[in-house]
Amino acid sequence: MLVSPGISLCTYSVNTYLCIQNMQTTRYFIYISFKGSDYHGWQMQPNAVTVQGVVENALSTILGKKTAITGAGRTDSGVHARIFCAHFNSESPHLSENMSLIYRLNSYLPKDISVLRLSRVYPDAHARFSALSRTYKYYITRTKDPFSEDFSWFLQNDADLDLMNRACVVLMKYTDFTSFSRLHTDVKTNECIISQAFWEQHSGKLIFTIKADRFLRNMVRAIVGTMIQVGKGKTDIMEFERIILAKERSKAGMSAPAQGLFLEEIEYPSEIFIDNDLPEDATEEIIIE
Repeated sequence: MLVSPGISLCTYSVNTYLCIQNMQTTRYFIYISFKGSDYHGWQMQPNAVTVQGVVENALSTILGKKTAITGAGRTDSGVHARIFCAHFNSESPHLSENMSLIYRLNSYLPKDISVLRLSRVYPDAHARFSALSRTYKYYITRTKDPFSEDFSWFLQNDADLDLMNRACVVLMKYTDFTSFSRLHTDVKTNECIISQAFWEQHSGKLIFTIKADRFLRNMVRAIVGTMIQVGKGKTDIMEFERIILAKERSKAGMSAPAQGLFLEEIEYPSEIFIDNDLPEDATEEIIIE
């Protein structure tokens, strides 16, 4: 709908005006991968280099217009992402079909950030609020290795995987994770639904996998740090459960170092994507991995 000459926008409702604006832009999801070692996390902040700031600058430069991006969430300084999603709006309806755009973005971006793909989505799709789940992995190495120093936590002492997996069973019984949340965060609730949590050993590394609908700030690192205390026999399973029930960060263990943490997957409902951007076998949900 167009506004006829001589008719003030004031005669239209706010919703109508927003619809007019939305007709002029297309929303995109941009998927990126990054090594977080040299960044103060994802979210833009004054006097600090962040992944959001670098990607937003690259996108604005290549598109020739200031382009704001909104991410799927925050990551702490030093945390990595094999897959991260953000959304932005553009007046061009065909960016996702332009493979040279991804090439140009990757040529402009530093070597520790890579653009994986662009997907058109419907105007109300949101990189953060539309996500169904996120999956994180935490890597611990048992051997000192200078080539994995930026991507894992070197842990010298033994940790009992069976005990830590028993702690995972306890963890999944609860939804309030105040004890594993950074203090004084501006969230309305500390409730999270964990659908998967387990430890495994592979190629000499201990790997913790956790999947939930949402995560609190510092939550995964605090859980890992506390579970390592369980694995070392310094905290028993009953005490681990009491830590959760206490809803006090001071009761839990230290946070594991940031460099071992990776955001591995983000899951979205398929209906937010424009049809011709979906894989042929897409059904009810789409998992980017």
